[in-house]
Amino acid sequence: MALLAQREHSAMELRRKLLRIARDRQAALIEAAAGEGNLSSSPGPGAGRSEAEDPDGSEAQAVTLTQEVDAVLDWLKANGYLDESRFVESRIHARSQRFGQRRIEQELAQHGLALDAEQRSALAAGELDRACELLRRKFGEGAPVDASAEAKRLRFLMGRGFGSELARKAVRRVAAGPDA
Repeated sequence: MALLAQREHSAMELRRKLLRIARDRQAALIEAAAGEGNLSSSPGPGAGRSEAEDPDGSEAQAVTLTQEVDAVLDWLKANGYLDESRFVESRIHARSQRFGQRRIEQELAQHGLALDAEQRSALAAGELDRACELLRRKFGEGAPVDASAEAKRLRFLMGRGFGSELARKAVRRVAAGPDA
């Protein structure tokens, strides 16, 4: 719950974090038990197995951990604590002032998500204005732009996920100043 209280997560991201935490805790418990001498070094019932046959049952434990984490994720989704549409909205809100549509879509794809048609059109509608505002904050407004400065501004916007044609329009609009 502490992870969910910090910010919205995608199911894929939360699954990865929960599995890492569960594995770390399990390893700590095993180390603690070994340190206390609770694990015997004498051969047990499976002593005839080779090392390659998963001697400590870690493969079975991994499957159990995965099932437990998946059950927790299902419960979180069913009770409204984990909602991927909220995650997408959160990502758009957090990233839209600094990045273009391509970059936002790429980040969502890394989480196994995508924008719906309405979100995509809303982002595209304001993209030129966002690019111009980003340029104004970074470089100022109305200063004469030579070829190398224009190229630098284009690279900056394209690196932020704005398309090349849109970046050209934004650079020209900001270079023209507020009167244009």
